[in-house]
Amino acid sequence: MDVLAKLRSPDLTRLQGRRTRLLRRWLAAGLLLTGLLLVAHPGSARGAPTIPTVVAARDLPSGAMLRAADVRLADFPGEARPSGALSALDVAAGRLLAGAVRAGEPLTDVRLASTIPAPGDPATATVPVRLADSAVAELLRPGQRVDVVAAPGPGASASVLAGGATVVTISSPDAASARPLAGPAKGPLVLLRLPEAIATRVAAISLDRPVTVTLR
Repeated sequence: MDVLAKLRSPDLTRLQGRRTRLLRRWLAAGLLLTGLLLVAHPGSARGAPTIPTVVAARDLPSGAMLRAADVRLADFPGEARPSGALSALDVAAGRLLAGAVRAGEPLTDVRLASTIPAPGDPATATVPVRLADSAVAELLRPGQRVDVVAAPGPGASASVLAGGATVVTISSPDAASARPLAGPAKGPLVLLRLPEAIATRVAAISLDRPVTVTLR
Protein backbone atom coordinates (compact mmCIF):
# COMPACT_ATOMS: atom_id res chain seq x y z
CA MET A 1 0.00 0.00 0.00
CA ASP A 2 2.77 2.38 0.85
CA VAL A 3 4.41 1.78 -2.54
CA LEU A 4 1.16 2.45 -4.45
CA ALA A 5 0.54 5.64 -2.48
CA LYS A 6 3.96 6.95 -3.35
CA LEU A 7 3.43 6.20 -7.04
CA ARG A 8 0.04 7.94 -7.15
CA SER A 9 0.82 11.05 -5.06
CA PRO A 10 2.47 14.04 -6.94
CA ASP A 11 5.83 15.24 -5.85
CA LEU A 12 4.61 18.57 -4.44
CA THR A 13 8.09 19.69 -3.42
CA ARG A 14 9.43 19.30 -6.95
CA LEU A 15 6.47 21.14 -8.50
CA GLN A 16 6.83 24.03 -6.08
CA GLY A 17 10.56 24.24 -6.85
CA ARG A 18 9.88 24.47 -10.57
CA ARG A 19 7.25 27.17 -10.09
CA THR A 20 9.60 29.18 -7.89
CA ARG A 21 12.42 29.02 -10.47
CA LEU A 22 10.02 29.98 -13.27
CA LEU A 23 8.69 32.92 -11.25
CA ARG A 24 12.22 34.14 -10.55
CA ARG A 25 13.12 33.97 -14.24
CA TRP A 26 10.06 36.01 -15.25
CA LEU A 27 10.81 38.55 -12.51
CA ALA A 28 14.44 38.91 -13.63
CA ALA A 29 13.35 39.34 -17.26
CA GLY A 30 10.85 42.03 -16.22
CA LEU A 31 13.45 43.96 -14.24
CA LEU A 32 15.90 43.78 -17.15
CA LEU A 33 13.29 45.12 -19.58
CA THR A 34 12.41 47.95 -17.19
CA GLY A 35 16.08 48.89 -16.86
CA LEU A 36 16.52 49.00 -20.63
CA LEU A 37 13.49 51.28 -20.96
CA LEU A 38 14.85 53.64 -18.31
CA VAL A 39 18.19 53.88 -20.11
CA ALA A 40 16.69 54.41 -23.56
CA HIS A 41 13.91 56.77 -22.47
CA PRO A 42 14.68 58.09 -18.99
CA GLY A 43 11.85 60.62 -18.91
CA SER A 44 9.08 58.82 -20.76
CA ALA A 45 9.66 55.58 -18.84
CA ARG A 46 8.91 57.40 -15.59
CA GLY A 47 5.99 59.29 -17.07
CA ALA A 48 7.81 62.65 -16.81
CA PRO A 49 7.61 65.09 -19.76
CA THR A 50 10.75 65.29 -21.87
CA ILE A 51 12.30 68.04 -23.99
CA PRO A 52 14.30 67.50 -27.21
CA THR A 53 17.91 68.41 -26.47
CA VAL A 54 20.91 68.71 -28.78
CA VAL A 55 23.75 66.40 -27.72
CA ALA A 56 27.14 65.56 -29.22
CA ALA A 57 26.97 62.50 -31.46
CA ARG A 58 30.65 61.73 -30.79
CA ASP A 59 33.66 63.07 -28.87
CA LEU A 60 34.49 66.53 -30.25
CA PRO A 61 37.60 68.69 -29.67
CA SER A 62 37.65 72.34 -28.69
CA GLY A 63 37.36 74.64 -31.71
CA ALA A 64 35.56 72.07 -33.88
CA MET A 65 32.98 73.47 -36.29
CA LEU A 66 29.74 71.57 -35.76
CA ARG A 67 28.26 69.70 -38.72
CA ALA A 68 25.09 67.63 -39.08
CA ALA A 69 26.92 64.39 -38.28
CA ASP A 70 28.37 65.84 -35.05
CA VAL A 71 25.05 66.38 -33.23
CA ARG A 72 21.74 64.60 -32.63
CA LEU A 73 18.56 65.09 -30.62
CA ALA A 74 17.85 63.22 -27.38
CA ASP A 75 14.90 63.40 -24.98
CA PHE A 76 15.79 64.81 -21.56
CA PRO A 77 13.39 65.25 -18.61
CA GLY A 78 13.15 68.86 -17.51
CA GLU A 79 14.90 68.31 -14.17
CA ALA A 80 17.88 66.61 -15.85
CA ARG A 81 18.23 69.14 -18.67
CA PRO A 82 21.04 71.69 -18.11
CA SER A 83 20.26 75.39 -18.24
CA GLY A 84 20.84 76.91 -21.68
CA ALA A 85 20.66 73.57 -23.50
CA LEU A 86 19.91 73.80 -27.23
CA SER A 87 16.65 72.37 -28.57
CA ALA A 88 17.16 72.56 -32.35
CA LEU A 89 19.92 71.11 -34.53
CA ASP A 90 20.01 74.12 -36.86
CA VAL A 91 21.04 76.38 -33.95
CA ALA A 92 24.27 74.38 -33.54
CA ALA A 93 25.08 73.91 -37.22
CA GLY A 94 28.16 75.84 -38.34
CA ARG A 95 29.06 77.02 -34.82
CA LEU A 96 32.43 76.52 -33.13
CA LEU A 97 32.85 74.66 -29.85
CA ALA A 98 34.39 76.75 -27.08
CA GLY A 99 35.51 73.56 -25.31
CA ALA A 100 35.79 69.81 -25.85
CA VAL A 101 32.66 67.66 -25.31
CA ARG A 102 32.02 63.96 -24.87
CA ALA A 103 29.57 61.88 -26.91
CA GLY A 104 26.06 62.23 -25.49
CA GLU A 105 26.85 65.45 -23.61
CA PRO A 106 24.13 68.13 -23.97
CA LEU A 107 25.25 71.27 -25.80
CA THR A 108 24.51 74.55 -24.05
CA ASP A 109 24.85 78.15 -25.20
CA VAL A 110 28.11 78.63 -23.26
CA ARG A 111 29.64 75.64 -25.08
CA LEU A 112 29.42 77.52 -28.39
CA ALA A 113 31.80 80.27 -29.42
CA SER A 114 30.53 83.61 -30.63
CA THR A 115 29.50 83.72 -34.26
CA ILE A 116 32.47 84.30 -36.55
CA PRO A 117 32.52 85.53 -40.14
CA ALA A 118 31.93 82.78 -42.64
CA PRO A 119 35.13 81.30 -44.17
CA GLY A 120 33.89 82.19 -47.63
CA ASP A 121 33.40 85.88 -46.84
CA PRO A 122 35.49 87.73 -49.47
CA ALA A 123 36.02 90.69 -47.13
CA THR A 124 37.90 88.64 -44.53
CA ALA A 125 40.90 86.35 -44.34
CA THR A 126 42.28 83.91 -41.76
CA VAL A 127 45.82 84.58 -40.55
CA PRO A 128 48.03 82.09 -38.67
CA VAL A 129 49.95 83.89 -35.91
CA ARG A 130 52.37 82.37 -33.41
CA LEU A 131 52.15 84.36 -30.18
CA ALA A 132 55.28 85.37 -28.31
CA ASP A 133 53.95 84.04 -24.98
CA SER A 134 52.40 80.56 -24.69
CA ALA A 135 50.60 81.56 -21.47
CA VAL A 136 48.52 84.10 -23.41
CA ALA A 137 47.40 81.46 -25.91
CA GLU A 138 46.07 79.32 -23.07
CA LEU A 139 43.57 82.09 -22.22
CA LEU A 140 42.07 82.17 -25.71
CA ARG A 141 38.87 80.46 -26.86
CA PRO A 142 37.35 80.15 -30.36
CA GLY A 143 35.07 83.08 -31.12
CA GLN A 144 36.82 85.41 -28.68
CA ARG A 145 37.65 88.97 -29.80
CA VAL A 146 41.21 90.22 -29.36
CA ASP A 147 43.51 93.05 -30.45
CA VAL A 148 46.78 92.08 -32.16
CA VAL A 149 49.86 93.90 -30.82
CA ALA A 150 53.39 93.87 -32.26
CA ALA A 151 56.40 94.21 -29.95
CA PRO A 152 58.94 96.99 -30.54
CA GLY A 153 61.40 96.31 -33.36
CA PRO A 154 64.32 98.01 -35.08
CA GLY A 155 63.13 101.53 -35.82
CA ALA A 156 59.57 100.71 -34.73
CA SER A 157 57.73 101.07 -31.45
CA ALA A 158 55.09 98.73 -30.07
CA SER A 159 51.86 99.14 -32.02
CA VAL A 160 48.37 97.73 -32.38
CA LEU A 161 48.26 95.94 -35.72
CA ALA A 162 44.56 95.09 -35.68
CA GLY A 163 41.57 95.57 -33.41
CA GLY A 164 38.66 93.21 -33.00
CA ALA A 165 40.27 90.11 -34.52
CA THR A 166 38.23 86.92 -34.04
CA VAL A 167 39.95 83.79 -32.74
CA VAL A 168 39.06 80.90 -35.06
CA THR A 169 41.03 78.12 -33.39
CA ILE A 170 44.17 77.44 -31.35
CA SER A 171 46.54 74.65 -32.34
CA SER A 172 47.54 71.96 -29.89
CA PRO A 173 50.45 72.97 -27.60
CA ASP A 174 52.12 69.66 -28.49
CA ALA A 175 52.28 70.70 -32.12
CA ALA A 176 54.05 73.91 -31.19
CA SER A 177 56.56 72.30 -28.86
CA ALA A 178 57.43 69.61 -31.40
CA ARG A 179 59.31 72.13 -33.54
CA PRO A 180 62.76 73.32 -32.49
CA LEU A 181 62.56 77.07 -31.91
CA ALA A 182 65.42 79.50 -31.40
CA GLY A 183 65.29 81.38 -28.13
CA PRO A 184 62.36 81.21 -25.68
CA ALA A 185 59.53 78.86 -26.58
CA LYS A 186 56.70 80.64 -28.36
CA GLY A 187 53.03 79.91 -27.98
CA PRO A 188 50.94 77.65 -30.20
CA LEU A 189 49.72 78.79 -33.59
CA VAL A 190 46.52 80.85 -33.40
CA LEU A 191 44.21 81.39 -36.37
CA LEU A 192 42.72 84.89 -36.45
CA ARG A 193 40.02 86.16 -38.79
CA LEU A 194 40.46 89.77 -39.93
CA PRO A 195 39.46 92.09 -42.74
CA GLU A 196 41.52 91.07 -45.74
CA ALA A 197 43.67 94.22 -46.02
CA ILE A 198 44.56 94.17 -42.31
CA ALA A 199 45.17 90.42 -42.37
CA THR A 200 47.92 90.83 -44.97
CA ARG A 201 49.69 93.45 -42.84
CA VAL A 202 49.46 91.31 -39.68
CA ALA A 203 50.85 88.28 -41.50
CA ALA A 204 53.81 90.25 -42.86
CA ILE A 205 54.75 91.97 -39.60
CA SER A 206 54.39 88.79 -37.51
CA LEU A 207 57.24 87.26 -39.53
CA ASP A 208 59.73 89.87 -38.29
CA ARG A 209 58.44 90.98 -34.88
CA PRO A 210 57.03 89.11 -31.87
CA VAL A 211 53.26 89.34 -31.73
CA THR A 212 50.81 89.03 -28.84
CA VAL A 213 47.15 89.83 -28.25
CA THR A 214 45.17 91.80 -25.69
CA LEU A 215 41.84 90.38 -24.51
CA ARG A 216 38.56 92.24 -24.84
